[in-house]
Amino acid sequence: MHTRIIALALCLAVLAGVTGQAMAAGEGETVPSVYVDGVLMENAHAALYGQTTYVSFTALVLALRPDAAVTWENGQAVARAEGLALAARPNALYLEANGRYLYVPGKIQAGDNETLVPVRVLAKALGASLTWDGAVQITSGGEPLTAGDAFYDADAVFLLSHIIYNESGNQPLTGKIAVGNVLQNRVASPTFPSTLHDVIYQPGQFYPDRTGCMAKTPNAESVIAAKLCLEGAMVVPGAYWFNGVGRSCWASRNKTCLTVIGGHAFYG
Repeated sequence: MHTRIIALALCLAVLAGVTGQAMAAGEGETVPSVYVDGVLMENAHAALYGQTTYVSFTALVLALRPDAAVTWENGQAVARAEGLALAARPNALYLEANGRYLYVPGKIQAGDNETLVPVRVLAKALGASLTWDGAVQITSGGEPLTAGDAFYDADAVFLLSHIIYNESGNQPLTGKIAVGNVLQNRVASPTFPSTLHDVIYQPGQFYPDRTGCMAKTPNAESVIAAKLCLEGAMVVPGAYWFNGVGRSCWASRNKTCLTVIGGHAFYG
């Protein structure tokens, strides 16, 4: 029995040492080849996580920006060059790029001595274009990613981050994004006011004056969640209401619960 346990442990250890590509791709799935300007990337370390192709952060950065310095700092891969600042932290739901936060629903992955990022997200961050013809075709020379200071509307970040913090400051990042999504969904719906300000200040809804939330300082993750929402991150499409799980409210009695994230139930 003891021998069998040791053998099983050794087997698991060998499996754990298999590359991210082999572990991520399901049976019968083929990891696509990755080309940059028509040249095959031999060191792409491509892997499939779900239906998403991930590649080596270091390899693609250096393929598109050979002038970049890539380092490992404070638990994340960092790339710097003129006009470029990227950071990829394993298990994070976003890639930081020039002050922007690009959503990674499947999280940044830790491969075999490599940090793996969705190829489409990383190509966008590097100002490259991407097409698919059975392989991933990346073309350099596109428009560089607009920096965060110029891209984000400061008023929208302020309003979103303050409500997100007030309503879900203690929730996981996906829960924070979901609260921001509810606000955005309302703005896009003809049933609610058409501006973020008016949605927030609609009587009987978020009570910003009563709570004093606009005078509070949002935590860093609430600001990140607001920016992710403005980048298009969407975790609760069709949700227009939320409330504490198990709490009775108009939505819980009259609408369909779409999902539960952390301590909140979301309704549509």
